[in-house]
Amino acid sequence: MKGITFIILACLMWALDTLIRYPLLFSGKSAELIVFGEHLLLCLVFSPIIFKSAKKFWNAKVSHMAYFFVIGGLGSAIGTLTFTKAFSIINPSLVILLQKLQPVIAIALSYVVLKERMKPAFFAWAILALIGGVMISYQDLAPAFKLILSGKVDFSSKAFTGYGLTMIAVISWGAATVFGKLLGKQGYDEKEIMSGRFVMGLLCLLPFLLSFNISINFEPVFWGKIVILAGMSGALGMYFYYRGLKLIPAHLCTLAEMFFPFLAVIVNWIFLGKDLSMLQISGAALLLMSSTVIQLRHY
Repeated sequence: MKGITFIILACLMWALDTLIRYPLLFSGKSAELIVFGEHLLLCLVFSPIIFKSAKKFWNAKVSHMAYFFVIGGLGSAIGTLTFTKAFSIINPSLVILLQKLQPVIAIALSYVVLKERMKPAFFAWAILALIGGVMISYQDLAPAFKLILSGKVDFSSKAFTGYGLTMIAVISWGAATVFGKLLGKQGYDEKEIMSGRFVMGLLCLLPFLLSFNISINFEPVFWGKIVILAGMSGALGMYFYYRGLKLIPAHLCTLAEMFFPFLAVIVNWIFLGKDLSMLQISGAALLLMSSTVIQLRHY
C-alpha cells in the first residue's frame, strides 16, 4: 500500500495545482509560457543534482537519453501542450473522455516494454477501476456521452486535429509512466529522473516558444504563482510520484493515477464550494478497492 499512498499524494499535489493553473490559463496566460516557466525554475532548483550526476548523465547510454526524452520531452512538455491545445479545438468533454484511455496505453506498454505479466484476474479488477474513474468524472463526461448517443460528434478535419492532439497527450503520458519505471530499473534514483525530465522538457519547450513568438512575462505576481506551481506539482508531486512508481509495477501505478480527478473534485468542494456527489464518492471507493486488491493479491 505504501506505493499507492505515494501516488495518491502526488495526485493530491496535482489537484491543488488546478486552483492556480486554470485561473492563470483563463486570465489569458499561454500554456506554453506557464509550462516553460515551471521547467525553467525546476531546472534551477535541481541544478545541484544535475551537476552532481553530470558524469552519470554524460556517460549514459543513448537508450537512456531516449527514455528521458519520453518522460520529459513527451510526457512533461509536448503532452501537456497538446492536451491544453485540444481543449480549444474540440468539445472539452470529448478531450476528457479520450484521456480515460491513458491507463489502457500504459498497461499495454507495461506488458510490451517492461515485460510485466498480469494475471487474468487483474483485468477484471482493472475494468472495475476504470469504471470507478468514469464515475468520478461523470459530470465532465456526460456531455460527451450525449454527443455520441445523439450522433452529433464532429468529424471535420479541425475536429480530427483535436482528437489527434488529445491522443498524442494520452500516449505521451502513458509512455512516461512506463519509461519512468524503466529508468528506475536502470539505476537512476528519483531526483536524477526528475532532473533529467525537467531538463529534457525545457529543451523541448524552447522551439515552441520561438516558433509562436511568445514573449516572457516579468510580472512578479505571475512568477510568484509559477514558483508555487513548480514547487507543489513539479517538485513535490513528481517526487511522490517517482517514489511510488519505484515501489509498484507501472500497470498498477497508472490505475492509482486515476485518483487525480477525484482529489481535484474534493479540492474544488473544499476551496470552491462545489458539490461532491454520491456517484463520485462511490467511484472513488470502487477505484480504491480495485487498486488495493490488485496490489495485495499481486495481480
